Amino acid sequence: MVTETTEERLEKLERTTRRYRLVLAGMGIAVLACAVIWVVLGVAGRAQAQKPGATEKVIRANRFILADDNGVTRAVLKVTENGSELDMCDESGKVGADLNVTADGSALVLRDEKGKGRAILSVLKDAPGLDLYDENGKTRADLNVTADGSALVLRDEKGKGRAIVSVLKDAPGLALYDENGTCHAALVEDKNGAVLGLSDENGRIRATLGPNEHGTSLDLCDEKGQARVGLYVVEGGPGLDLFDKKGKAIWQAPR
Repeated sequence: MVTETTEERLEKLERTTRRYRLVLAGMGIAVLACAVIWVVLGVAGRAQAQKPGATEKVIRANRFILADDNGVTRAVLKVTENGSELDMCDESGKVGADLNVTADGSALVLRDEKGKGRAILSVLKDAPGLDLYDENGKTRADLNVTADGSALVLRDEKGKGRAIVSVLKDAPGLALYDENGTCHAALVEDKNGAVLGLSDENGRIRATLGPNEHGTSLDLCDEKGQARVGLYVVEGGPGLDLFDKKGKAIWQAPR
């Protein structure tokens, strides 16, 4: 039979599709950022020490620029109205990665040769997240961690979530969606085991398969989501139930 627990878990899975997060991508860049800051401050500090034993002075500025031998900017460390920012550039001076720290959190953006953000790693006030973008700027995958758990969303070329793998506080799950956002298949963990639910084009549950406290059952439902056929296996053996549109049993085997 279709249980309330299964429907509640399906609803929880659908609620895990959340916002595009703002910014992303790798510990290697963060380490490089620290190295740039260390070099800038180290060189500047040595420049202030004109003679042995002299006390190093503190340098205060709102912008540091590192350039190569050809005068091309390769890194910029700056303070803005919204916080601080570190830009790292390629041999042509185009920004390839930028690290931003604001009142809302921090974000690392990795960019392609056209300067478009392709990967964003962010930690906002509430949770961390990772977003991957295609060449058209559409989010194709995002991984989010919140107080309720974690979820990985895989998206199509229009940026719509088509598959969600989630781990909520109580159980993991997998859900598949069509291009209109309707869930057609969901696999969730029940207290008795894993439950598979299949839905029609309107999102109505048409079939469920999984274990329960008495055994294992397969339920087939009508267009209103009402169970009409129940096939089960319990300790006493297998059984088959047929129900009318109101859910009343009209035939059972064995009797």
